[in-house]
Amino acid sequence: MKAAARILLALVAAVVLTGQREPILVPEVSQSRIEVRQGFTGADLLLYGAIIDPAGTRGRTQEYDIVVVLKGPTEPIRVREKERVAGIWMNAGSSDFRSAPSFFAVASSRPVSEIVDERTAAIFELATDAIQLSPSGQIDPETQARFARGLVELRRRQGLYQEDPQGVRISENVLYQARITLPSNVTTGRYTAETFAIARGRVLASATARIEVVKVGFEGQVVMASRRWAFWYGLGAIALSLGMGWFAGRLFAR
Repeated sequence: MKAAARILLALVAAVVLTGQREPILVPEVSQSRIEVRQGFTGADLLLYGAIIDPAGTRGRTQEYDIVVVLKGPTEPIRVREKERVAGIWMNAGSSDFRSAPSFFAVASSRPVSEIVDERTAAIFELATDAIQLSPSGQIDPETQARFARGLVELRRRQGLYQEDPQGVRISENVLYQARITLPSNVTTGRYTAETFAIARGRVLASATARIEVVKVGFEGQVVMASRRWAFWYGLGAIALSLGMGWFAGRLFAR
């Protein structure tokens, strides 16, 4: 806490000495490292911070809105479309995306549509509908948009894409806080929490905090082994599969 206070005072001094006109955000997170163990049921993150205005609280001439965007590691994904044929659901088409966030959550002080226009929301990815997905291969825009909507809707149902239009509380136009829940099925890796200070439809300041989600215990050791010794891990997995198959064959042959 003392270190954070010293940093805050240093930032205030820097604002005064350099004649900074735009606000500065000082973000913090309740946990910079989340450990995923066996039986992990999810985690609640508190994202908070301060808005430093060069004019001070008395000279301030505008009210700020805050939008917090938490993104997980990106990953390639294939989205399949199913169609009912003769009473049976079958794969009718698919689309590949090179990079889709494994997790995406937005918390804001009020609905994003009331804070910025659609163009600004798209530029800064301030909503789940504004996620910039990168399609792989040639695909017409209409089909791409349909598959993108399907991906977003699927991950919303899984709890991996979230929006909370009343998720940020601002105190005296200086301090803010937001809570975002990570479900049990989150992907491990580095997460970025980006905070935006917005006034009159313009993004005036942004700041980023990072969070590591890591597997620990036996599962974590298995993941680490698969990355460090991928070749031997693959051979071991094949040998284990063959051994289990042989054992099952001998067992049921009796």
